Amino acid sequence: MASGISMNTPIDPAVKLAVLIDADNVSASVADGLLAEVAKYGTAHVKRAYGDWTGTGLRGWKEQLLAQSIQPMQQFAYTTGKNATDAALVIDAMDLLYSDRLNGFCLVSSDSDFTRLAQRLRESGLTVYGFGERKTPQPFVAACDKFIYLENLTGPATADAVTGAPTPTVRLKGDTALVNLLRDAVEAGSDEDGWARLADVGNIITRKRPDFDVRSYGYNKLNELIAATTLFEVERRPRSCPADLGVWLRLISGPGCDGGHGASS
Repeated sequence: MASGISMNTPIDPAVKLAVLIDADNVSASVADGLLAEVAKYGTAHVKRAYGDWTGTGLRGWKEQLLAQSIQPMQQFAYTTGKNATDAALVIDAMDLLYSDRLNGFCLVSSDSDFTRLAQRLRESGLTVYGFGERKTPQPFVAACDKFIYLENLTGPATADAVTGAPTPTVRLKGDTALVNLLRDAVEAGSDEDGWARLADVGNIITRKRPDFDVRSYGYNKLNELIAATTLFEVERRPRSCPADLGVWLRLISGPGCDGGHGASS
């Protein structure tokens, strides 16, 4: 299942997910956006938040537990400096894995301690979605099939409109890592004429960069981001060609473009 994830994958309510939240590590303010994002990938059949609910530190989460139907999982902090919450979450994840009734997991934490858990779940053929702040260590990000930064869930994507800032196109073209990622993905998914289906490009990008998110660049859809770079031809194939239906991309040949990536004529 892990191989089919992209920004363009349709929602499948039959996909059963477990949402396991490290409440000690994640702010309750993201709860609404988090579960709305989870709904894009499937149905949250299990929703659990882990922490020491006897203290005052999780007060913000307590309101969300009822509002979002999240089950609180009590874990006492037996020893100062030791995170018993992590161990409880891992144990529950393995129990759920062996129940053989889920298609994937959503691990919500910025803690690298869950890196091995993500790897183990993927080794069993389940899809792993990671959710955490931008400070999340790269090993945990890379261990997930897809990683979503919580900062991207707090509001709608908006292009940078700061006075004096470069225009979006100039800024995007100047992002060498982004340009190379898009070019390489289009090339990898292209046919003999240089055209690549947008959905295939999205899959390739996600496999290479689990944390890639168009919202990080101020856009809501991959085709909008690609069009804004002005580096690619974008073509929507007509319904009269069902085999080719969808959005297709091809690198524009010309000055400043790498001829090795260019479209054939």
